[in-house]
Amino acid sequence: MRPTASSPAVAARMSRQASRDTTQELAVRRLLHGAGLRYRLHVAVPGMPRRNVDIAFRKLRIAVFLDGCFWHGCPDHATSPRANAEWWRSKLDRNMARDRETTDRLLSEDWSVLRFWEHESAEDVARRITAAVASKRRPSAEPD
Repeated sequence: MRPTASSPAVAARMSRQASRDTTQELAVRRLLHGAGLRYRLHVAVPGMPRRNVDIAFRKLRIAVFLDGCFWHGCPDHATSPRANAEWWRSKLDRNMARDRETTDRLLSEDWSVLRFWEHESAEDVARRITAAVASKRRPSAEPD
């Protein structure tokens, strides 16, 4: 039997949790767009059902993930619920393993993967993404 939330209130709260278009995502996207960058949203990871890149620069093969501290195990801000602790630990461990698998898959297909925590400033995140895009756009110096 699959474990469930510890109470109907917890189940209701979990179902309302935003998985896309979070405050940080919107702020970062606004800054990237303002900097003249164009990107795709929620792009499916090839061969991996139910996994999406938050912000993708497909031609440049840059995948950006904006991870929530609780759901993805931030080393600074993750918490462990006391109610139903074993179930939560298992769920959160699976989330982190899925993140590693997704990153590994994209890297194996020559994508650059950028992961940021929700507590990082949108300005800093956008600056680092912009730098990665600029770096990939620069033609490499080829020897004669």
